[in-house]
Amino acid sequence: MRLMACDACPRRCAVDRAAGEVGFCGCPHLPRVAHVCLHRWEEPCISGSRGSGTVFFGGCNLKCVFCQNYRISVRPMGRTHDPDALANVFLAQEERGAHNVNLVSPTPYAAPVAEALRLARARGLTVPVVYNSNAYETVESLRRLEGLVDVYLPDLKYREESLARRYSAAPGYFGAATAALKKMVRQTGEAAFDGDGLMTRGVLVRHLALPGCSADSAALLRWLARELPGVHLSLMAQYTPVHRAREFPELTRTLRPEEYEPLLDLCDELGLDRGYRQGVDSPGEEYIPPFAPDTPFAADTGEGGGGLEEGPEDSPR
Repeated sequence: MRLMACDACPRRCAVDRAAGEVGFCGCPHLPRVAHVCLHRWEEPCISGSRGSGTVFFGGCNLKCVFCQNYRISVRPMGRTHDPDALANVFLAQEERGAHNVNLVSPTPYAAPVAEALRLARARGLTVPVVYNSNAYETVESLRRLEGLVDVYLPDLKYREESLARRYSAAPGYFGAATAALKKMVRQTGEAAFDGDGLMTRGVLVRHLALPGCSADSAALLRWLARELPGVHLSLMAQYTPVHRAREFPELTRTLRPEEYEPLLDLCDELGLDRGYRQGVDSPGEEYIPPFAPDTPFAADTGEGGGGLEEGPEDSPR
């Protein structure tokens, strides 16, 4: 599908990426696959015993200063795949034994990804498709994925506009993300799990608690309990100062127990008891796959890459 005026995310840059124009994300029209692996560090209902068939896309429509995947997100790194080739990547993940196909940061490429998913399904893809995004989506873009995505795994990052702008250069984040979450829930319905506890349908919302931002996290939890009661939540304490985080004095440390534990208590109070919680000893770079250049796609978690290549030279940083 060719978008003459890109509306893949709330920035609505309106550029013609198929003609070589680039918007804020700097991504080309066709997806760049930066890393493929069987990932065992997702939530247990996603990774299971054999790993999640993770496909990391290069580039991102956010510019999070603490991004763990900054090696591939700041610029659209990876090998270019048309929908036909991308469908084969998805099928290969199932053949390798993955419990699902897990699309990480697919938002800039939603239209060709949707086409690739249709092709993969027509060729026999049977495992669930997980759409793993930052939730800075448009409802129009999500409509293209109707019937193609089984599980949505969105972040819910910020309530306050000032934080969204300061840390992710994402104006209007909360309004866009919450509208997207509601659309995701409408598409997938109530969460469902198979006999092994693997998620086969539904929405699992992730929230990464940030140092010094407990009030904002609490506001997001209250919104979830009020607007999406019963939603599954992964409340994460694994924040690690990486990428540009040390340029922001308040982000140079990990989360303190006195910041995270009240959020756990609030979850109990609000009835947000479906999902996952982390210990405050979780921070560490072991969660970050080594995005090594020019190595083959690997069968075991965190090893191998997609043969990284830089995107357009005029991609914004």
